[in-house]
Amino acid sequence: MSAPVRSSPLALTVLALLHTRPLHPYGIQRLIKEWGKEQVVNVEQRASLYRTIDRLNAAGLIAVRQTERGSQYPERTVYEVTEAGRETARTWLRAMLAAPKREFPEFPAAVSNAMLLPPAELLEVLEERLRELEKDLAGLDAGLGEEGAMGLPRVTMLETEYLRAVTAAETGWVRSVVDDLRAGRLTWSEEMLAAFDGGDR
Repeated sequence: MSAPVRSSPLALTVLALLHTRPLHPYGIQRLIKEWGKEQVVNVEQRASLYRTIDRLNAAGLIAVRQTERGSQYPERTVYEVTEAGRETARTWLRAMLAAPKREFPEFPAAVSNAMLLPPAELLEVLEERLRELEKDLAGLDAGLGEEGAMGLPRVTMLETEYLRAVTAAETGWVRSVVDDLRAGRLTWSEEMLAAFDGGDR
């Protein structure tokens, strides 16, 4: 018997998409992009999708429905979600929604070590980040506008709303730090930091 599959954003998304209809891996990847799921699920490496499908299949959470053959494309295996897969998806979903998970994204780690850069250099890189965040925010606003114009149920737009809120919060914080760096309200030097270092240097 295979080991239980650990929950992951990609595994949950595969199970969720197979709730809609049986799909082959290419169809799953296409729907992830068409439905904007690539904003919250990393599918840049196709191999990771195939590995996830293999694990779900081995665990009995999905099953082979049929094999398609055509002259325009190679043989494709179509998968469907099993009853165990439906139950597992619901269990994973409830757990992911209910309990905040302690994650370790790279930006907070970089911020915690920002004093390694001089103030002028930190200002330069944060100004660059701010420009990218503002572009992302504009893109999310445009996406929400398009989705709203299509008359989609709000529940299908929640992930975009969430990403917009998180991006807006980060944009505001980064902008405030940039403003403080520009005004000299936030500054430091090696001597200043050394004064608070209780260890030997």
